[in-house]
Amino acid sequence: MTYWPAPAKLNLFLHLTRRRADHYHELQTVFQLVDYCDELSFTRRNDPQINCTCLSLLDPVTAAIIPDDDNLVIKAARLLQDRTKNAPGVDILIKKRIPIGGGLGGGSSNAATTLVVLNHLWKLHLPLDTLVNLGITLGTDVPLFIHGKSSWAEGIGEKLYDITLPEKWFVVMIPPITISTAKLFSHPRLTYNTTPIKIQTFLSGSLTTHNDFEHIVRQDYPVIAEGLDFLNHYAPARLSGTGACIFATLRSKIHAETLLEKIKAPYRGFVCKGLTTSPLQQIMKNWGVAKW
Repeated sequence: MTYWPAPAKLNLFLHLTRRRADHYHELQTVFQLVDYCDELSFTRRNDPQINCTCLSLLDPVTAAIIPDDDNLVIKAARLLQDRTKNAPGVDILIKKRIPIGGGLGGGSSNAATTLVVLNHLWKLHLPLDTLVNLGITLGTDVPLFIHGKSSWAEGIGEKLYDITLPEKWFVVMIPPITISTAKLFSHPRLTYNTTPIKIQTFLSGSLTTHNDFEHIVRQDYPVIAEGLDFLNHYAPARLSGTGACIFATLRSKIHAETLLEKIKAPYRGFVCKGLTTSPLQQIMKNWGVAKW
């Protein structure tokens, strides 16, 4: 059975620059892809049914329950199925490492892998732009994972620009809670007035960046504040996306593994390496799929 990777991402910073009249937010962020991945397999069916089973590798004893109505993988497969009269059904298995509700983009990455792989396996030959347009209807992070490269992002997250980042290692800490992204975006203390910056300003290191959600999360979720304070004692630490996961940036794998050993319950954690290109994109290139 072939397993296809769905990598996690970290937000190296996250600035909210404006709230639009349609209530969407405009932002600036850098999406850092990392080598910590979920894995998906796809088995063709002889009927049009689409099924998804999610096995949590964080807790191998139990399956992760994601209702079909909230399952972005099922929604992605149905979007593609609706594009053709002859697309078969599929059984999808997710081996899930990326924590749900952690701000690491796991659900969006799973959806992107589903769109890319089924487009290939079902021989739909939809261009990348079409897949991106389908993906953004599922979530604003999905285009990043279809694009498949660490990126500077603007707009609502759909305007992506390739960015070359120095090689870094990260320790990601998983607190014993999840955070609702929708709840944070409607938070009364959230502001949308961070001054936009330029890519070169960020790369030069001449300006201190931040995550506009972090001060709210620190105040409302003490367990995350404690985790950030712990990590900051050893290395620069930050909230990823809207959380709940936090991460520290290290110079080397050895430094990262040494810090990981210091993490104690109720937190969990893992070490990962920053990537320039998604492993899914590399597989597609090796298979000779056009425009990857």
